[in-house]
Amino acid sequence: MFKKPKYPSVNVEKILFVTLSNIGDAILTTPTLEALHLRYPKAVIDIVGDARSQIIFRNCPYMGIFYEKKKKLGWLGIISLLKILRRTDYDIAVDLRSDGLLYLVKARFKVFKLLNKSTLSMHSVEKHFFSLKKIVAPTIPHLKIWLSKKERAKANKLLNKFKNKKILALGLGANFDGKIWPTTSFLVLANALKKYFDLVLLLGSNEDKQRSSVFAKNYSGAVIDCTGLCNILETAALLEKSKFFVGNDSGLGHMASAVNISSFTVFGIGQPIRYRPWGNKALWYQDMNYDITNIPGLYVANKIIKDLESD
Repeated sequence: MFKKPKYPSVNVEKILFVTLSNIGDAILTTPTLEALHLRYPKAVIDIVGDARSQIIFRNCPYMGIFYEKKKKLGWLGIISLLKILRRTDYDIAVDLRSDGLLYLVKARFKVFKLLNKSTLSMHSVEKHFFSLKKIVAPTIPHLKIWLSKKERAKANKLLNKFKNKKILALGLGANFDGKIWPTTSFLVLANALKKYFDLVLLLGSNEDKQRSSVFAKNYSGAVIDCTGLCNILETAALLEKSKFFVGNDSGLGHMASAVNISSFTVFGIGQPIRYRPWGNKALWYQDMNYDITNIPGLYVANKIIKDLESD
């Protein structure tokens, strides 16, 4: 009869952790990573991820080596990665991403991801965490994004003129048009919330500059445009100094949750039940027809006002 593995309680020194590729998806794996660390605090955890998600883990104090999975190289990239990974005998290997990588990794105990068909009603954080339910404590840790003094110093410098001000951070872009709320709706929202905030902070990548420029030109209140000026961690440090974040279905909403500020995500096409920002400070809304352009700015503003006034 097959015996279920008995996971080690002591003498765990090396753990392999395979995370996901997109910024938001990678952040949603951090509670599982943190749970492993809390269970085995003396272990060094090597992480496998993508070039774009690597920055999320840059300052992780218990990370050993970050191994980049070069997806564009196909099988050649996987073979190259495996050659490196097989140099180490791991105590535990956890794969939240692929279906077969663990079969070729050397590890005493292997934890595979849960199948999608059995977890369709679960949030992604729960799905990842429950793969470790036989190993870790039952309480899901908070999302993590590790910030250094360097990132916080840049945030302080950019917001130096706005100390002790209530900041509304906005993310106007996303990686797909069907996820992008019109800039005019963000303007209606920001104007409706003006009495609750002293400053609007615009965040995003270079691709969002045109939307941010339109917003800044048409918004009558104080605004600072930081789109394209900061990397992921510096942006997280700016969010950390904000009171509230509103944005589309993108990594910024997950970053807001990771730095423990309140947020509202406007969903277009997507699955908020599984991929909404995690935590009790994260609000969201999706039109029944999945058309993000149908969601009025005042409607979202009123939901946020209700949340602000209930604090």
